[in-house]
Amino acid sequence: MASIILIIKLLRESILFAINSVIANKLRTVLTLLGITIGIFAIISVFSIVDSLERQIRSSIAALGDQVVYIQKWPWGGFDGQYHWWDYVGRPVPHIRELEEIQRRAGSVEAAAFVVSLSRRVDYLNTSVDNVSILGVSADYDQVRNFDMEDGRFFSAMESATGRNVVLLGFDLAENLFPNIDPVGRTVKVFGHNAVVIGIFEKEGMGGFGDSHDDVLAMPISYLNQFMDVNRERFNPFIMARGKPGISNQELIDDLTGVMRAIRRLPPMADNNFALNETSLLSEGFDGLFAIIKMAGWIIGGFSILVGGFGIANIMFVSVRERTSIIGIQKALGAKNYFILWQFLFESIMLSLMGGIVGLLLVFTGTTIVASIFDIDFMLSASNILLGINVSAIIGLLSGFIPAWSAARLDPVEAIRSTG
Repeated sequence: MASIILIIKLLRESILFAINSVIANKLRTVLTLLGITIGIFAIISVFSIVDSLERQIRSSIAALGDQVVYIQKWPWGGFDGQYHWWDYVGRPVPHIRELEEIQRRAGSVEAAAFVVSLSRRVDYLNTSVDNVSILGVSADYDQVRNFDMEDGRFFSAMESATGRNVVLLGFDLAENLFPNIDPVGRTVKVFGHNAVVIGIFEKEGMGGFGDSHDDVLAMPISYLNQFMDVNRERFNPFIMARGKPGISNQELIDDLTGVMRAIRRLPPMADNNFALNETSLLSEGFDGLFAIIKMAGWIIGGFSILVGGFGIANIMFVSVRERTSIIGIQKALGAKNYFILWQFLFESIMLSLMGGIVGLLLVFTGTTIVASIFDIDFMLSASNILLGINVSAIIGLLSGFIPAWSAARLDPVEAIRSTG
């Protein structure tokens, strides 16, 4: 009980001393704590930006599917030391016929879809939207790619097989083409032909890889194939394959590797002429990128915090000198060395926390303004608030230790004789 009372007394006196120090030396204190404020602002701002980007990218990766393998010409993970970009140029792109073989041969595949993309203008009466991203997708696209429908429905198997002139619109595209009216059942014109809108994708927001459905028009690949060869490389064709429940990604990759080598009749010693990509490759790549950005935030903010730490140490040395006689009287009345030590340490921590809290308030204000203006997921998280407070407290503790130690070691007789 006595120790709790002592701690409360120390806190009370330290807070009062810190407040009095700020009031008595406003300019000196403000200039000193500015380093802590700028440092915390820099570090927590960078971390908040990185967290926001990371949430968006992780969400986009989740939408791609963590149990989905992408069969493509180019690998996502870049080029290792064994292969160079020119080793990949001559590879063939996935062909729609290969989708049929995969569905027939790969026992580990639950669903697979063929996808191509290009840009065209879309018209509805007198309203036009240029450079719309057109997706040509096969029947099982909704079983492989994660998305929800805002209104209407996805293509039926019959519509996909027969190449019916039906389309799905992204949420933002639908709003631009059909302001204040229901798009489902209406007819748009794309590739100079009429197509009926049968569904609207639910709004997904900004995608980390440009994969959001918000601004796309999707149609059956068999319908798109009536106007152009969907197997051409400039349409970036690829195949998405989702494994059956209980099948690991590695098992799925091993199965697809064997099937694709058989489809393309590759000799046993020949290298694969296709890439099997999975979302873990993206996650691993971004983990390293985020780590580098966060390290840059620590370096940028660290210099300001270092300057602020030296400033706080200077304030505490001045405070010790100004209160030397008071320290002597406290010791003469029985105050122990640890009481004096903790008294100045608490004061140093309080001063540093004041600078850190101001920095956090600036970050909170900035994130709130940016989030409201640009309508993005950008906020100051609880973990970053705790980080800012902890960093401030640690800097205060380190900066105030030597001044507090020197105050605790003062001789009471010599201290009382001091005039401050």
